[in-house]
Order: sequence, then structure tokens, then C-alpha cells
Amino acid sequence: MKISIGGDHAGFAYKAEIIKLLSADNEIKDFGPFSDASVDYPDFAHPVALSVENGEAQFGILICGSGNGVAITANKHQGIRAALCWTEELGALARQHNNANVLCLPSRFIDLDLAKKIVLKFLNTNFEGGRHENRVNKISC
Repeated sequence: MKISIGGDHAGFAYKAEIIKLLSADNEIKDFGPFSDASVDYPDFAHPVALSVENGEAQFGILICGSGNGVAITANKHQGIRAALCWTEELGALARQHNNANVLCLPSRFIDLDLAKKIVLKFLNTNFEGGRHENRVNKISC
């Protein structure tokens, strides 16, 4: 699976660990940042979203302090359904019901072990389609 990942300074440490978790079985494109120095999250969220929107990656993962900034930024892209998730159940539901293609994580509000579990749940859950398909089709403007 091809996965794009990025975030900001608050997500830097989690990003590095998630890359380690996923890199054995997936092709990971790291859009940065590449240190924990203060940065602007849109500079990294937009390239991740574009890579998913353009089909260069199946999924994106974005990590910032609250998860909100990267989610808001990614959702500006027409082909993106970015979901802010802080539990495994939300990670599964984002895929099952919303066909989310970008996972957004709040590094300041969940621990690393939970973040890893959410990532795996999100990536290993399929969209249910059915009654959800019509709803998802109505999302784009």
C-alpha cells in the first residue's frame, strides 16, 4: 500500500514512529517536517492531501497537536475525506461509514501506542458502501 504522511512540529515524533510501524509492508512517502522545529502545518498537509487526491497514495496520515489544523487543511481538497480520530472505533468508523482517505491524529491528546492502534485500525478497515455510499457521494461541492 502507498501511504503519504506529514504533519507539523507537534506531530514529528509520532510521525517517525508511525513510519517505522508501517514501512516494512508499505511504501511510505514522508512529506515532513523533518525536525521538531516550529513549522506551519499547511505546508505539509497540502502535499499529503494532493498525493492522495492525485492517486499517488491510497491513504494519507497527518499529525499535529490537535489534529484539527491538518484536518481542516486536507479537507479543502475536493478528493479528500480527512477524519480526525482519537479512538480506534473512530478510526474504523471513518473508513466504514465515511470512506475517509486521510487520517488525522491529535498528538497532544493521545499517547503513541493508541496512535499506532488507530493507524492500523484505519488502514485495515474497508468502506461498507451500501447506505453510506449515497451519503459519501454528496460530500463534494
